[in-house]
Amino acid sequence: MKIALIGYGKMGKEIEQIALGRGHEIVCIIDINNPQDFESEAFKSADVAIEFTAPSVAYGNCLKAFASGVKVVSGSTGWMESHADEMKRLCSKEGKTLFWSSNFSLGVAIFSAVNKYLAHIMNQFPNYEVSMSETHHIHKLDAPSGTAITLAEGILENLDRKTCWVKGTLTAPDGTVSGSETCQSNELPISSIREGEVPGIHSIRYDSEADSITITHDAKNRKGFALGAVLAAEYTATHEGFLGMNDLFKF
Repeated sequence: MKIALIGYGKMGKEIEQIALGRGHEIVCIIDINNPQDFESEAFKSADVAIEFTAPSVAYGNCLKAFASGVKVVSGSTGWMESHADEMKRLCSKEGKTLFWSSNFSLGVAIFSAVNKYLAHIMNQFPNYEVSMSETHHIHKLDAPSGTAITLAEGILENLDRKTCWVKGTLTAPDGTVSGSETCQSNELPISSIREGEVPGIHSIRYDSEADSITITHDAKNRKGFALGAVLAAEYTATHEGFLGMNDLFKF
């Protein structure tokens, strides 16, 4: 399979190594210094482009790839909430293909399924109050993380007493804390911590006067995310439309 990389930071380099190891060819690498290469023949020859950049440019990157007739796998977060309807329309009405996920880790996909099932169970036990926390490296720009939002949406689908998520506290790299965990009874608070080079930790806690139940996913490195992105690209090469992890892993 011919792959183009959009974004060549730590994730891009990790994806490159895994893709090459699985026998794929990297035909084009686009980073901040060569955006004109979206129009190159090398880019247009790609079966799929894998995009890991920043929220401010991810939307535009997808449109440029679509204009060159290339399918996209995107793991950039912090932009889909504003553009989801348009992306779905482009895929359903104009023949474009986008595989988007806030997290490509197989472990997170399993964790997400467990999260939904636990919320379904806890719907019967209103004495448990639910909250979430996520920790990421200091370079991450969006808070809460896209993965945390996806997990929160999984809870809201299954827990009748919660109707929306809200930002809780934000602990900055210098240790200062802003925001508040105080919220309405129908709201699910998500607290964020930015420290060091943490790849990603997500914890969901159900707390009562008697006890508490906590589930946690702790990423050790970026390899799981990179492998998942390449698996998604392999899937996307032979499928069309607006795709996600539920298409790739049917739990």
